[in-house]
Amino acid sequence: MKRMSYFLFVLGVMMLAYGLFLLPKSFAGVHVNIGVNLPVFRFAAPPEVVVIPGTYAYTVPDADVDIVFYRDYWYRPYGGRWYRSKGYNGPWGFVAVNRVPSVLLNLPPNYRHVHAGYERIPYGHFRKSWRGWERDRYWDRHDRHEERREERREARREHAQRDMRDHRDDRGRPHDGGGRFR
Repeated sequence: MKRMSYFLFVLGVMMLAYGLFLLPKSFAGVHVNIGVNLPVFRFAAPPEVVVIPGTYAYTVPDADVDIVFYRDYWYRPYGGRWYRSKGYNGPWGFVAVNRVPSVLLNLPPNYRHVHAGYERIPYGHFRKSWRGWERDRYWDRHDRHEERREERREARREHAQRDMRDHRDDRGRPHDGGGRFR
């Protein structure tokens, strides 16, 4: 009876050891993927980015796919779903829509094309600076400066046009400022 109990005890320990150490390793390579596969898109070199106006999200202007960087993650919408990665080349993992930042859900439909006039930022500079830009609200100031510059340009244009009108007679001929018309 003692031998049988001892035998069952040793057998149980061996099965436990097999289950804990050997069995999981044999299934480590199993991967089940259900749903839409995200098409592979790879950058040959780190991409330049452009800020999306009014946000602290960045897009890659030269990519043929939607890809956006926001707060330390890259996001790709595809097929009505969102995917997220720590790197611009993936690997991409599905992220539930309630976990996608609202700023990304509210991007204008043409966000990839609204960056005209915004500078392209080399990846290395972007990677080092994006946190500081967000913390210091850099793009808020940058946008205001751009607006002020544009307002000054517009005021100069209006002033030049007014000047031109003031130096012409009723028929549109140039006036020399001395009371005579040329």
